[in-house]
Amino acid sequence: MAFMLTRIQVDDYETWKPIFDSDSPGARKAATGHRILRGSEEPNEVFVQVEFASSEDANAARERLLASGVLDRVTLKAGPTVAEEAETIHYQ
Repeated sequence: MAFMLTRIQVDDYETWKPIFDSDSPGARKAATGHRILRGSEEPNEVFVQVEFASSEDANAARERLLASGVLDRVTLKAGPTVAEEAETIHYQ
């Protein structure tokens, strides 16, 4: 399992979210799921985790995302970075 991780600052989450949902670059076409987190003190700071079956799929998605120019609309704080899962532990 692999992930594409991105941390961005948006002007307005409610305006940004439909743009994310449209996935115009096709970055999530091979994804198996995604998670969006918002800063508790700064709700327009957004953390996006997109899950893929392989690092090849995640890297291809990263390239589509970068080539599309959609990240030019936000303040990029980190990423997009492709990472592979090392460990997952769930606590009750």
